[in-house]
Amino acid sequence: MKRRLFYTLLCILLALFLVDRLGGMLMSQIARHTQDVLGPKLRSLDEGITADVVLMGTSRCHHHYVPSILSDTLGMSVYNAGVGGSDNIFSHYLVLRHVLSHHTPKVICLDVMTSDFAPETAPFLALSYFAPLFGHCEEADSLFMLAGTYWRYKLSHLYRYNAKAASNILGLVMNRQKDAEEGYMPLPKPAQVPLGPIKEKLVTGRDTLKLDYLRRFIGLCRNKRVMLVFVVSPRLTIVEGNQYKALKAIAQENGVPFLDYHGQQLYHNHPEYFKDALHLWDEGARVFSSRFASDLRQLVNQ
Repeated sequence: MKRRLFYTLLCILLALFLVDRLGGMLMSQIARHTQDVLGPKLRSLDEGITADVVLMGTSRCHHHYVPSILSDTLGMSVYNAGVGGSDNIFSHYLVLRHVLSHHTPKVICLDVMTSDFAPETAPFLALSYFAPLFGHCEEADSLFMLAGTYWRYKLSHLYRYNAKAASNILGLVMNRQKDAEEGYMPLPKPAQVPLGPIKEKLVTGRDTLKLDYLRRFIGLCRNKRVMLVFVVSPRLTIVEGNQYKALKAIAQENGVPFLDYHGQQLYHNHPEYFKDALHLWDEGARVFSSRFASDLRQLVNQ
């Protein structure tokens, strides 16, 4: 009886192992060919980004910086490595580790947000987007250890694709990359122009672990002799107070240029450039990219 139970359990474990490994292989192939929003960007990170200038951040980076416009002004190759929904500095640090494991850019521009220093209830949630890259960069995998998911991804190959499984499969039949350009994905014109700036609540909390990883991000760039620039791209919001005080303090103490277009209320007189209060649509992104490219060129040439 005990022997039969042992063999039954062994067969179940073996079946689970085979399902996991075969399922992982299948999802790996789907991820290699999907044309969803995230899949091609993860492939670029895995294969190695070789551009002179690399842009990093969340959706505001993904949709605000047009590489061809920056490249024409700077005379350098540009890649937009922004990942929509990547939330905060933990994801950006993981992206940086993958980029530096293949190549050392001349310039890295990090589009920062309040989520890069403000406390959150689930600060590591978005790291699951990058789980398909698990095992490809040891330094990047340390973030999964911090998030408490390291051993799940270590044991299960199939689970690594859990976060974006449906999107990856849909990307086999629906090409969402047809208008993409070197990682940049344009947002369509909104059906209705935003009425104008809205009030935004001042963020006062500080997450010390996030600020520590922001300093680590700076340290990695300094060690690799990469010029680092912090940017806050335009938002159609108004804040009473210094919204980015914590980020600006770290930038100042480390000699990192900080370009705050939100604080300048850039394009508040042009709400037609915005898709919503937080994002520019393609026309606005192109206007902003020209402005940013000129400012960045001045920094690079100093």
